[in-house]
Amino acid sequence: MEHGSLNFGFKARYFQLGTLDTTTKNLIFVLHGHGQLAPFFIRKFSALDNGKNCIIAPEGLSRYYLQGFSGKVGATWMTKEDRLTDIENYLSYLNALQEQLKPKLSENTTITVLGFSQGAATASRWVTSGGMPFDRLVLWAGIFPPDMDFPQASEILRQKDITYVYGTEDPFLSPSKLQEMQTLSSKLGLSPKTITFKGVHEIKEDTLLRLFVP
Repeated sequence: MEHGSLNFGFKARYFQLGTLDTTTKNLIFVLHGHGQLAPFFIRKFSALDNGKNCIIAPEGLSRYYLQGFSGKVGATWMTKEDRLTDIENYLSYLNALQEQLKPKLSENTTITVLGFSQGAATASRWVTSGGMPFDRLVLWAGIFPPDMDFPQASEILRQKDITYVYGTEDPFLSPSKLQEMQTLSSKLGLSPKTITFKGVHEIKEDTLLRLFVP
């Protein structure tokens, strides 16, 4: 059996809160977790829509029914099947989105990339792929992927503001996962800020405001 691949045009959607122009103070990309959809995920950031921020929520390129063959739909950034192609595809999509938005920015706009859960690995790969200008990376309820290009990632991330955020009762962040988070940080030569809140695997509005509103 032979295996082949091809390139072709592909449309992907994203959602936006707030106006993006030269007066925008902060551009915030928010990358959802496994099984979520961008139009619902972006609503969790409505408290940041204050006239100074623009929030952009891209969506994972693969959508599926969450249960059975009908009903609620979710999206994912990748699976274990042909995962390198999934990664290549979403990096191409995210870079194309950033290029489309770039002409609307001023030199003074601060760019933050926030990845939640599975989106944390996606965000990490995106900002360390080399083509994404950004100022701040927030990994919320997720960690760096262990298969990163660590020398390249370290060179890029050491110049940036890195923050971990997670709930102290998050069932997906076991002690071993938290230890892995610290191990990967050390491997990258980083000492990220850490913000915790009393809660589970979720976006908490008051914690968001601590992050983005002085």
